[in-house]
Amino acid sequence: MIAIVDYGVGNIYSLVCSFSAIGQDIMLTGDPEVIASADRIVLPGVGAFEDAARKLRETGLGEVVKEQADKGKPLIGICLGMQLLFDESLEFGQHKGLGLIKGRVVPMEPVVPAGYKVPHIGWNALHFPKDKPKSRLFSRINEGDHVYFVHSYYGADCDDSVIATAEYGPELTAAVAMDNVYGVQFHPEKSGDVGLDILRAFCEL
Repeated sequence: MIAIVDYGVGNIYSLVCSFSAIGQDIMLTGDPEVIASADRIVLPGVGAFEDAARKLRETGLGEVVKEQADKGKPLIGICLGMQLLFDESLEFGQHKGLGLIKGRVVPMEPVVPAGYKVPHIGWNALHFPKDKPKSRLFSRINEGDHVYFVHSYYGADCDDSVIATAEYGPELTAAVAMDNVYGVQFHPEKSGDVGLDILRAFCEL
């Protein structure tokens, strides 16, 4: 069973539909016992980092997610859910994340060329680091496959954990991994067959 963490911030419906489409047993839940009993955990999120981080703290679900990740359970954060995995975010201040991925979340605007729209909305090709083995999360897809992004901030100072980038002027972090913890800045649930294959690969970890 896959637990999608329900903490009041999320692109929940699309995720539930996508996992159901690939034949997975899904539970949308804010119950710590259900999350602890799940085989895998999905941390979704859309909106502002500060609000999401506060809700994770207030519900206690942030600690539950960290505990399960520390036990080796596969965890994936999606979009804002990925950003919450980092040490901190500089979105409208400085806010503490879960600390499961070393690095910080910073604004795109200072690093993308003039004329590039922020937020970055649209389809972009994934590029895999040439100095690392291809991540198992991408075992079913190919270099250059396109996925769908909606974001104004990105993961930085995280070279050791980067498993994919996407070009938006410079190459920006598109996905990270550290042991059993994964994060994708894009929306696999909105990325067609490529996105479904990424979710399938997560279910095989």
